[in-house]
Amino acid sequence: MIIDLRSDTVTKPTTGMLQAILNAQTGDDVYKEDPTANKLEQYLLELFGMDDALFFPTGSMANQAAIKLHTQPGEQLICDKWAHVYNYEGGGVSFNSGVSCKLIDGNNGMITAAQVEEAINPPDFYHSPLTSLVCIENTTNKGGGACYDMNEIKKIKAVCDTHGLGLHLDGARLMNAIVAKNEEPKQYGQLFDTVSICLSKGLGAPLGTVLLGKKELMSNAIRIRKILGGGMRQIGYMAAAGLYALEHQVDRLEEDHVKASDIASVLMQQSYVEKVEPTETNIVIFYLGQDLSEEKFIEGLLQKNIKISSMGQGKLRIVTHLDYTDEMHQHFLNVLNTHQ
Repeated sequence: MIIDLRSDTVTKPTTGMLQAILNAQTGDDVYKEDPTANKLEQYLLELFGMDDALFFPTGSMANQAAIKLHTQPGEQLICDKWAHVYNYEGGGVSFNSGVSCKLIDGNNGMITAAQVEEAINPPDFYHSPLTSLVCIENTTNKGGGACYDMNEIKKIKAVCDTHGLGLHLDGARLMNAIVAKNEEPKQYGQLFDTVSICLSKGLGAPLGTVLLGKKELMSNAIRIRKILGGGMRQIGYMAAAGLYALEHQVDRLEEDHVKASDIASVLMQQSYVEKVEPTETNIVIFYLGQDLSEEKFIEGLLQKNIKISSMGQGKLRIVTHLDYTDEMHQHFLNVLNTHQ
């Protein structure tokens, strides 16, 4: 038995999802003639109450397309120093859009409206880049699955409106936040200009992210997707997996959150652990004591067929997901309690 807790991207399709894939109706999506892809896009734009939606193969491509839609070369976006668009998208912000990032030292990957206000460059000061976009991530990956407070998002939106800035949400694990905070998707649709919804993490689809947005922005999204190499043909098979995930595998995210909380509680009791970050959803971030090397700890778990990941700077990450069973959970807790 291998217990893989490196990420929630390691999941395999469930039996029901495989059946949905097999039964999917398909067409050529470059012509916008794939009925299942169209159905998925319609489902999500109605769920979030937004104007338009477009399927992308990856979350990074969807985020990069959104940034391109919002900005012009030489401009600047504001994001947290741990933001995925800055740290984990291969420098695409600068390569694809010619845009720089103003990094904010937030709290567990989350920024405040006051910090956004302070980070905006004066629009008439032509020596500095023109600020045009704010990107936030919910939940935060490197911030340990932390969830934004809805009132703070509203304040950030007000700052953006005052200064004429776009507001993009990297929603790689947005459904985790919605479940954890008991929120409604339309609350997000009302506040953001663009939102990316990843289907291949906690939701368990093999691939796919849908970009949602306002009509005036999304009118050019299909062109940007083509430029980035994301034009696809019979994608209905993967769209069917995404639809199945949304219809059957959202509420169960709470199970992942409970298991992550269990793991965090056990880690906090261990003498070899120095610190555990607050755990709200399915990501546990923790730090080892100085007398135990990160490499030795990870190798020790590997010898027990348990995989976790290092995020650098002393951060170790555990991510629960739908393939992490109750049996695996009890075994892993026992290992943590007896690990030296």
